[in-house]
Amino acid sequence: MNTQNASLTIGAVAKRVGVAIDTIRYYEREGLLPEPLRRASGYRSYGEGTVAQLRFIRRAKDLGFTLEEIRDLLALSADRRRGVKAVKQRAEQRLEAIEVRIAELQRVRDGLAQLIASCPGHGAPEQCPILRALTDEEAQP
Repeated sequence: MNTQNASLTIGAVAKRVGVAIDTIRYYEREGLLPEPLRRASGYRSYGEGTVAQLRFIRRAKDLGFTLEEIRDLLALSADRRRGVKAVKQRAEQRLEAIEVRIAELQRVRDGLAQLIASCPGHGAPEQCPILRALTDEEAQP
C-alpha cells in the first residue's frame, strides 16, 4: 500500500466508494486489497490508493467480472509487458460469457411468455399450463 497520505479510516473509505465496511475487510482477506497500515490505536489506516483500487473492483464487478477475474485484472494492470493484451483477452472472455447468459435468459423469457400466453388465468390448477410445465419432468421452457 502507498503509505503516503494513509490517513483515511475504513468508514471514510467505505463512504467515499459506496461499499460496506465488511466488504473492505472481505476484500482484504481475499487478497484483493493489501493489508492496511495500522495506527497506534490498532485501527486501519488507508490512503487514496485503496480508494482507487476499491473503485476499480466495484466497476469490474458491475461489468460482471468475478472476484477471481478481478484479482487477475489487478495483477495484470501492474504488468507493463503483457498487461493490456491480457486484460483485453479477459474482457473478451467476460463478454462472451455474458452473451451466452443473455441467450439463456432470452430462451427462458420466450418459454415463459409462451406459457403465459397459453394460460387462461382461470380454472382448475391441474389444467394450468404453467403449473403443468413446472411439474412435468420433460417440459423445458
